[in-house]
Amino acid sequence: MHGTFDPPTVQIDPAILYFGTPVVLIGSTNEDGSHNLAPMSSAWWVGWRCMLGLARNSKTTENMIRTGECVLNLPSADLVATVDRLARTTGSDPVPLGKLYRGYRHEKDKFGLSGLTALQGETVSAPRAVECPVQMEAKVAHLHDMAQDDAVWRGNLAAIEVRITRVHAHPGIMMSGTSNRIDPDKWRPLILSFQEFYGLTPERLQRSELGQIPEAMYRPPGWQPAP
Repeated sequence: MHGTFDPPTVQIDPAILYFGTPVVLIGSTNEDGSHNLAPMSSAWWVGWRCMLGLARNSKTTENMIRTGECVLNLPSADLVATVDRLARTTGSDPVPLGKLYRGYRHEKDKFGLSGLTALQGETVSAPRAVECPVQMEAKVAHLHDMAQDDAVWRGNLAAIEVRITRVHAHPGIMMSGTSNRIDPDKWRPLILSFQEFYGLTPERLQRSELGQIPEAMYRPPGWQPAP
């Protein structure tokens, strides 16, 4: 489609670029064998591989590097309140300075706080969250340190490639007459867009705890966009 656009675009410099992706609750195992559960939304899939964008100093990243495994639990939109209870909590003690700045607190029992039920994976020791309609067991395949060319971000971000080893799904989201297909008419993932929760509808689902953090607090001091 050609022609002029009205209104024309404007150049912007947003603090974050979270345009909307499914929420993932990453289950991992702490050093003492207890469970950790962390919400995130910087994830994308190709085939049975997934890329996860995580803070380098997060407890989840630490656990995944140490154990080489995790479970990617995908909550549905009706679990929004459950997921929001985990917002601004971390398994790290002490709380990393960046998270402390944004109002995070240490929480040891993430499953207890959320009310979700932990179940050990079949191919990994990391925990599944039973109430999530999709639970994907995974092994760490590759760790990539991001932003190595950026003096501000260097050492703070990691992209972790994981290999899915087993997929569990609730029967209620399966396509009728099939054994391996999820029905997109039945599957309603929880979406995070610019820190706010949405489903596959245009209406915001509820107040988001992360949405109370000003976006500008995600911009590191001195950071400038690439020329």
